[in-house]
Amino acid sequence: MSSRDEINTLIRRAKGFPATAKYQFNNGIYDLAVFNLEQSLQLFLKAKILEHGAQYPRTHSIRYLLKFLHDVAHDYEKPIISGILSKYLFELGVLEDAYVNARYVPREYTKEEAEVLIKVVEEVMNSV
Repeated sequence: MSSRDEINTLIRRAKGFPATAKYQFNNGIYDLAVFNLEQSLQLFLKAKILEHGAQYPRTHSIRYLLKFLHDVAHDYEKPIISGILSKYLFELGVLEDAYVNARYVPREYTKEEAEVLIKVVEEVMNSV
């Protein structure tokens, strides 16, 4: 698979997860909605790192992926990425926790938490 094919696959998958998350959100399944948001953003960031000519690190940490993207980004992109990290530090941490919680911890998310995280993921994906 070429790098461009991998990027396209990651982007396609990243765009599919929010639709699943919104379906789950609309049906009151907030924990899985949040998990799907995390998956979406994780794949999206990995695709962006590949677009910048770097190999993405093998991690599930959204904050680490954003920091890594910042390091390989063009100078004009760096303030945007830094701003996202500062503005959404807590929310990005909650998304990271959702990755583990979906598998091992019976953590429930509220409708309000899921609503906030939907907006955060949308903003990050539209800004980066």
